[in-house]
Amino acid sequence: MGEAKAGAAALKSEASARGHDMADDALARAGELAVEGKAKASDALVSLSKLVDENAAAIDEKFGAKYGDYARRASGYLTDSAKTLNDKSYEELGEDAREAIRKSPATAVGIAALAGFLVSRLFRR
Repeated sequence: MGEAKAGAAALKSEASARGHDMADDALARAGELAVEGKAKASDALVSLSKLVDENAAAIDEKFGAKYGDYARRASGYLTDSAKTLNDKSYEELGEDAREAIRKSPATAVGIAALAGFLVSRLFRR
């Protein structure tokens, strides 16, 4: 009986060690994916900024200089957002998100709903 308990304890210890190893591997992989996602998001913001900036002249012609200026400001905002995304750590980004949600929960819910809608549209194609 004592031998069975010792064997069970050894198996439990080995399973626990493997579980910790798997958790560490998963955490490392999640970090890698977060780095890739952050870089892709930043690149997407820069690309969108360039697209908006390139079309500002056409907006000037079609809708007026006032709206072209809005487009240029939006382009600058997108560029600044990409730079901020690159410069901040994940902890800082998470804290910023928590603070924004605390300040305006209704806006956060609306943004989440819009993001969910856009993601569902992307995967529907």
